[in-house]
Amino acid sequence: MTQTIAAMSPELIAARIERLPVSPWHTRIRLILGTATFFDAFDVLAIAFVMPVLAQLWKLTPPQIGLLISAGYAGQVLGAMIFGALAERLGRIRTLNLTIVIISMFGFACAFAPSYWVLIVLRFLQGIGLGGELPVAATYINEIAKTHRRGRFVLLFQAIFPAGFLAAALASVLVVPTLGWQWMFVIGAIPAFLIIPIRRHVPESPRWLARIGRLEKADEVLSQIEKQVSQDGRVPLPPIPTSFPKSSANASEWKELFRSSYAKRTIALWVMWSCSGAISYGLQTWLPTFLSSVYKMSVRDALGYNLVGYVILLAAIVACALFIDRVGRRRNFLLGFLVATAILIVLWMIAERSTGPIVWALAMLTATFNGIIQLAFWLYAPEIYPTRMRALGVGWASACSRIAAMIMPAIVGVIIQAAGLSVVFLVFAVLGFVGFITAFSLAIETKDRLLEEISP
Repeated sequence: MTQTIAAMSPELIAARIERLPVSPWHTRIRLILGTATFFDAFDVLAIAFVMPVLAQLWKLTPPQIGLLISAGYAGQVLGAMIFGALAERLGRIRTLNLTIVIISMFGFACAFAPSYWVLIVLRFLQGIGLGGELPVAATYINEIAKTHRRGRFVLLFQAIFPAGFLAAALASVLVVPTLGWQWMFVIGAIPAFLIIPIRRHVPESPRWLARIGRLEKADEVLSQIEKQVSQDGRVPLPPIPTSFPKSSANASEWKELFRSSYAKRTIALWVMWSCSGAISYGLQTWLPTFLSSVYKMSVRDALGYNLVGYVILLAAIVACALFIDRVGRRRNFLLGFLVATAILIVLWMIAERSTGPIVWALAMLTATFNGIIQLAFWLYAPEIYPTRMRALGVGWASACSRIAAMIMPAIVGVIIQAAGLSVVFLVFAVLGFVGFITAFSLAIETKDRLLEEISP
């Protein structure tokens, strides 16, 4: 329901954000926060690229490999839930800075882990920060975006995440064979230096400030943003809308995720993200090990193949960002799950008698379509919840993905040992089909709609 905007109200703050054209200020904010997201992705996947070396160095069994991979995701589950809720209380930027400190501190410590069990503990602690950073950053970027082409605006920012995957793959080829596995974690500690530019250049979300009743501060922050976007008044800004959807005055409460219309949205998002996360992290974290142990590729060749795969993945995700506002969120989910499932069924049928390059090609094609789904969740999740619980909803939903990511690598290790590689692909195919059915029956379309209209 729209209403005439009252002076100094949450509706006025949102309307002023909505009228701002995309500007160099927006680009600078996305680059600064995107750098944090880039290293988030780098740190998440670094373990996959050092695993072939650690498996030989520490004589690890498949279940032990799965447990080490899963430890980081266990921390991410906790971090996503804690920091998603904390961002509703402390604000988006203070919470984001806290996650960056945790990521860098424990990531650097991982480089000096003397044993398998110490590395498990350190990866778990680093995972707490990794799990919290991306939900809070995605929430912030959605809250400063305008409705027109919001999908492109947000997903071009989120495309930096798979760029971090690509960087991790490239670094693994250049760094691991020459400098050693420890340097992958040293590189991943760089985000600590981002706190200074974030504190200087990234203001708190005006939508969040208005939501908690700090309207004067929201006005102050937004006035500074308007000044920069308008280049000190030299570029006229569009007029402020005279009416805007009314924001609810309800307090933030986790139970609301399961009430009214939000219950259906929450269930759909949790199921889809869990299925996609299980496929993505189960497949991508194990693929270098599949290629080296099952198909007898050298570690260098296995890492090189993965580097090429991530170049393809990044190109596909940028294309998704450019077309998401035409295709829509729901259709993106349906297409991604359907194609990924079909490819996984083919892998299930041929894995035992195929060659490494063919399995790699099909696995990376699966990862590409699944990656498009994963990227779109960071746009879709903040859209389907109101400001009062946006970070909470995104954090908890992403925690479901992290739970799947935590469990699946360990499950894959057990399945390989007990039943072989082909059964792994069959399990992934079933998960893809469940995701498709959920998207078909429960997902809603959000493109070209105001955040306050989608989620009052």
